[in-house]
Amino acid sequence: MTYREIAEALSEEGLLARGGFHPGDGDMAPASAKTVILVGNTNADFWPHFEAGRRDEPNPLDAWTKRTVDRIAGKARGWGVYPSDGPPYFPFQRWAMKVEPVFPSPIGMLIHPEYGLWHAYRAAICLHQAIPVPARDDRASPCESCADKPCLSTCPVDAFSGDGYDVPTCAAHLGTPEGADCLSDGCRARRACPIAGPHFYAPGQAAFHMDAFIKARD
Repeated sequence: MTYREIAEALSEEGLLARGGFHPGDGDMAPASAKTVILVGNTNADFWPHFEAGRRDEPNPLDAWTKRTVDRIAGKARGWGVYPSDGPPYFPFQRWAMKVEPVFPSPIGMLIHPEYGLWHAYRAAICLHQAIPVPARDDRASPCESCADKPCLSTCPVDAFSGDGYDVPTCAAHLGTPEGADCLSDGCRARRACPIAGPHFYAPGQAAFHMDAFIKARD
């Protein structure tokens, strides 16, 4: 399968091919992989596909992603790898910055010039053969031209600062009445970013991810 054919197969499941690369020394890719294609999502496009295919099982989103990507990777005569594989873990964030214009934001998440903070990397398809992949987009980080940086001043408990992300304070806030809107609609600091308003996760999707965050803390 070509990159375009793989991208079309992923799109039918609400997922995106987010670029690819040919691994070299230092990329920490599987030894037999000659092409690595990142798989992810941006806004809520994939959510109906997940809800239709989810099962009553632990980590339902990870499980659905693995079933879906493994099937598509198999048709491409490749295999899937995932952020949860490990230890050792694959450096998905490093791979992402290699293939797309994504950059560390002031609150730590990778920001995209179009999608803002509302995107994710969920898998990678590895191929035994080298196939052509799109060139990396060379757009700059939107944070460079953002003077106000509202993501750093909007959190009601100041969980984000120049010193990093205060995870315990954030998690404790979510358990209070004052944290209800973050819990149902997604992180307030993340929502404050002026990039990608149309790509906000729907409330049900945002609540799912926040609930997963809390369970991971427990």
